Amino acid sequence: MTLDAAAALEVDPLIDDPTTRIIVCCGAGGVGKTTTAAALGVRAAERGRKVVVLTIDPARRLAQSMGIDSLDNTPRRVKGIEGEGELHAMMLDMKRTFDEIVEAHADAERARAILENPFYQSLSAGFAGTQEYMAMEKLGQLRARDEWDLIVVDTPPSRSALDFLDAPGRLGSFLDGKFIKLLMAPAKMGGRAGMKFLNVGMSMMTGTLGKLLGGQLLRDVQTFVAAMDTMFGGFRTRADATYRLLQAPGTAFLVVAAPERDALREAAYFVERLAAEEMPLAGLVLNRVHGSGAARLSAERALAAAENLDEGRIVDQRSGKTGVRDSTAASPESQPVDSTPVDGSTPEQHTPADHTTEQLTAGLLRLHAERMQVLAREQRTRDRFTALHPEVAVAQVPALPGDVHDLAGLRAIGDRLATGGSAPAGAV
Repeated sequence: MTLDAAAALEVDPLIDDPTTRIIVCCGAGGVGKTTTAAALGVRAAERGRKVVVLTIDPARRLAQSMGIDSLDNTPRRVKGIEGEGELHAMMLDMKRTFDEIVEAHADAERARAILENPFYQSLSAGFAGTQEYMAMEKLGQLRARDEWDLIVVDTPPSRSALDFLDAPGRLGSFLDGKFIKLLMAPAKMGGRAGMKFLNVGMSMMTGTLGKLLGGQLLRDVQTFVAAMDTMFGGFRTRADATYRLLQAPGTAFLVVAAPERDALREAAYFVERLAAEEMPLAGLVLNRVHGSGAARLSAERALAAAENLDEGRIVDQRSGKTGVRDSTAASPESQPVDSTPVDGSTPEQHTPADHTTEQLTAGLLRLHAERMQVLAREQRTRDRFTALHPEVAVAQVPALPGDVHDLAGLRAIGDRLATGGSAPAGAV
């Protein structure tokens, strides 16, 4: 099954539907999730919806493209939106979001002890999976406020698209794990009994960990665990609630990929995972699709023509046929003519210019051949994905000559998304 036979992803009906409350743009890193999320936000807002875009892009390109000096953990209104809708944008502050959870679910004294704990500061700033978990936490907070018609989420730039779905489970497993429970045991026993248990029953374990981690770090971890004890269940509960939100009918996933083997393989894994988790998939967005305005000239013919020029031959187009003949050979019908130019110069004086023109033409033909080979490779890759997942609707976004850096560029991407059933022939 080819991409031409695949269903076209209809973006406008998706973002116009008032029952669509969350759109999650997911995929491997570097495939254009941030630009896609921003373009969807702009288009939805200009079609009348009140939208907030949550990005996790550390490059801050979203803020620049929307004319905002900087984004932070608070939604900020984007100016320049045409139409009756509104667009707000924010950038996830992972640590600040973690701090907000602590402040909201612990009394002032315990919250201060947690926030000042060195192990907590390391955990909240860089624990594997924390960014993805906090993205889901922030999504849950935004949805609970019920202030926006539509929330567009740009998932973290992870190595794997599956990290976004797996992170809550990983963090929950860490907080519920045997190691944490073992460290929590002395604090739960309390007082001298707890200290006796720690000093006698855990002396071997703590001695080993103390050598590996350092005594102070181990004490920091134990203090953190004791302070966080009452909050651990809340992490799991909120993660489960957000997971159910992602499965709800008002959520739509858009898998974003480039027309490359690794990116589409990652997209295929994610499509299969969404199906297994019964999460609603809207379709696939193929970014940076190449095209050519001279697609009828194949790579083979372009290379053959370039070789002819290099060898001093020309393409014969007589009688509507394509052939090759030696440019120095006289045809049977030709008559001897005076080869002296009318300006009196010798033929040798014209050779360098003619040679340069032929070299330039041959170079352009080779560039075109390379482009056609790229197109063929992308088409084969897309066809393999479509053959495996014929049920997935697809929109293609042609590759642009430069980066998107303003609202006009985001509008242009939105237009291409809305008409992205197939790549225009002249896409660059």
